[in-house]
Amino acid sequence: MSEEENQNCPCMSDKLNKELESILEPYTNSKDNLIPILNEVQVKYGYIPQIAQRKISEYLKIPMAEIYGVITFYSRFTLKPKGKYAISVCLGTACFVKGSEKIMERLKQRLQIEEGETTKDGKFSIDATRCVGACGIAPVFTVNGEVYGKATVKMLDEVLNNLMSV
Repeated sequence: MSEEENQNCPCMSDKLNKELESILEPYTNSKDNLIPILNEVQVKYGYIPQIAQRKISEYLKIPMAEIYGVITFYSRFTLKPKGKYAISVCLGTACFVKGSEKIMERLKQRLQIEEGETTKDGKFSIDATRCVGACGIAPVFTVNGEVYGKATVKMLDEVLNNLMSV
């Protein structure tokens, strides 16, 4: 069910509201609590739904635009759900020089999605990152935080084949 459908279904909306209230409850309505609250929502849902942004805005008495600005500033937060397998390709200098752009292109070709997107079945999402701190084993990509170093297109294909069969 899409986020829009969730918001239009009273049963889902009630459930989300109750879950959000339990997240907000331990916090005072101080603006200083915005990032910890966003973090909890991100951990619970894998992204920060618009309904949560509205609820947080009302609770902390800060504009939605400010919340949106914080979410989009920090790469930790996302406005879209990630796939079961969140794949990031490092496009930092060391990785790029050693061919990470070929890995990214193959990934987009295999999954038929672009950076920042999730497959329709919700299984895979693709992101680019600038550095994962593994320059010594460049190029690298990660799957749910697990680093694959000295990566090749062949290695990516093997990893994808394994994940697709699960």
